[in-house]
Amino acid sequence: MDIFQSIIMGIIEGFTEFLPISSTGHLIVASDLLGIDQTNVTKAYEVIIQFAAILAVVFNYKEKFTIKKIDLWTKVFLAFIPIGTVGFLFSHQIKELFSVNVVATMFIIGGIIFLIVEKFYIPQETNLIEDVEKVPLKKAMWIGVAQVFALIPGTSRAGSTIIGALLVGLSRKASAEFSFLLAFPVMSAVTFYDLLKHYHEFSSENLEVLAVGFVVSFFVAYLTIKLFLKFLERFTFVAFGVYRIIFGVVLLLWN
Repeated sequence: MDIFQSIIMGIIEGFTEFLPISSTGHLIVASDLLGIDQTNVTKAYEVIIQFAAILAVVFNYKEKFTIKKIDLWTKVFLAFIPIGTVGFLFSHQIKELFSVNVVATMFIIGGIIFLIVEKFYIPQETNLIEDVEKVPLKKAMWIGVAQVFALIPGTSRAGSTIIGALLVGLSRKASAEFSFLLAFPVMSAVTFYDLLKHYHEFSSENLEVLAVGFVVSFFVAYLTIKLFLKFLERFTFVAFGVYRIIFGVVLLLWN
């Protein structure tokens, strides 16, 4: 992997990680188009850019990462338990699901679900939860259950949690914010696990490429989080549903 490839992949990871469009699917396509082989160095690079995305959440929500917010983080970590448990117990079976066809199909299914949910989502007639700190424990757990579907490649962790949050009565903005915060334990666990497997690839030879990817992914993710919330103040998730369907169809034809 060279510097140019590192920049492109860092941009894609930072931009897609927190949007409901599956970063995995986009990274697969980008890797193929850029001719990037799936080596241990590539895996180490993915660890780095994921870690950068985690830090983007921390910097965007610094006020949430304090001992005073223990109640919020209790809910977040309880919501993490379902995906953490299922992912650990069935990791091998989940890996066997991975294919371009599965990713493309789940893009399309996820897009259709977004369109259906938005069709019946009427915020003016319901008392929505606008503050993530006021999410009841039971609703947080249901969001965590919804997140389990993200283990199917192409589903999107952000997409599954946002859908779950919308269905239990969170506003669009609160749904996105809870998804951002829930990404912290999920991505931290994945990053730590991958770091243990690929730590030997963090050598001086690869340092420049890894550093560039880290910086690019961090800043793009940081800006994406802010712009995404601004977007949701005026628009719905319909555009993401349509995009997922189009991308999934193109991916099927391309494959």
